[in-house]
Amino acid sequence: MNINKNNNEGKEIEITVELSIEELKPYLEQAAKKISEDLKIEGFRPGYAPYEIVKKQVGAMHLAQEAADRAIRKTADKALQEQTKDEKIVGQPQVRVTKLAADNPLEYKIIVPLMPEITLGSYKDLKIKKNSIEVKDEEADKVLNDLRQMRAKEAIKTGNASVQDGDKVVVNIAMYLDNVPVEGGQSKETAILVGANYIIPGFDKKLLGAKKNESREFKLEYPADHYQKNLAGKMVEFKVDINEIYERELPEINDDLAKILGMKDLAVLKEQIKLNLKQEKEQKADQKAVLEIFEKILNKTIFSHVPETMIHSEIHNMLDELKHNVEQQGGNFGDYLMHIKKTPEDLEHDLAPDAEKRVKTALAISQIVKIEEIKISEAETQKALDKQLEVYADNPEWKKKAETPEYKHYLSYNLLNQKVIEKLREWNIGK
Repeated sequence: MNINKNNNEGKEIEITVELSIEELKPYLEQAAKKISEDLKIEGFRPGYAPYEIVKKQVGAMHLAQEAADRAIRKTADKALQEQTKDEKIVGQPQVRVTKLAADNPLEYKIIVPLMPEITLGSYKDLKIKKNSIEVKDEEADKVLNDLRQMRAKEAIKTGNASVQDGDKVVVNIAMYLDNVPVEGGQSKETAILVGANYIIPGFDKKLLGAKKNESREFKLEYPADHYQKNLAGKMVEFKVDINEIYERELPEINDDLAKILGMKDLAVLKEQIKLNLKQEKEQKADQKAVLEIFEKILNKTIFSHVPETMIHSEIHNMLDELKHNVEQQGGNFGDYLMHIKKTPEDLEHDLAPDAEKRVKTALAISQIVKIEEIKISEAETQKALDKQLEVYADNPEWKKKAETPEYKHYLSYNLLNQKVIEKLREWNIGK
């Protein structure tokens, strides 16, 4: 095995690994055996077809690719450990095959990001102030009304009944701009609560007086600051088919409603709502203060470089988060991209600045950990793991994942970050 190492301006190490045809031979044989286990070859039992027969069946290049995967898995760690034992590496190494052809040596490169030189800005006594938290009565009343709406009794209107304020209407919607259908502007069986200003202000009022199976056509101007930029400030044509009309009976806001919601009486329910709102506001204020702390630290911190591989990795993490959030809400990520008129490449470009900021924040945290000698003990990690195992006791798949060394390392890393952030709060946020 021939190994060469190149240091790229102190930013990353490039390790080139070459395996000769002779060194590749056992991996080719292993690949042929594995392929023959899954491939039905006449005259041979699974896993026992000769190498040349398998090669003829699947092709020399396919065999070379399978062998390369096996060889890299087996040799990359050894090459990495030998060549980086005296280096300060950070992030995940990237492996790239550079030469692969049938009956030829294999060459691949390992790109290892190096820890940048960091001159850390001040991270103590930054005098961050949190705004005082106040919950107004009208905020609590709004939550109370929302809870009331969720407890409404609904009944289908029959006969010649028409849409009235407070009704729920199930409709099909078609939207047009200059008689051209709006992309993503067609929907079926959409529930509209009349009086709640769904879609855009004024939409629900256009349905008043309509009857089941009636169609309504009208135009409305989208607000200039609407989040859908393709519609903002434009006059949109709507065609709405009324499929069903529901009369809604709302419960009174009294002690009976409070008891339905598990509270002793209305006074206790209101106090609990105010408490929940206060906790929510405090959490947001705390998050804002922590962001302000990191903003101030990063503004005064100098990085010799920010590893590109770490930025790319963080971009993909952010894409995965976004995709997960869209799917959690019942959406399709491909449809979402079409709706915002972006390609995956566009989105990666848009996310790059925030990804770089995340990476810089992680690097700054690592420096604070080093300077302040902040540690997470094995007992702390185990305690957090036991708590999670308790929550997911009925999920054997998750339990199996949680018991791996990789997950324990991930959990310990998160706990360390949390401890650093807690210290930053103590040092910087005024009481």
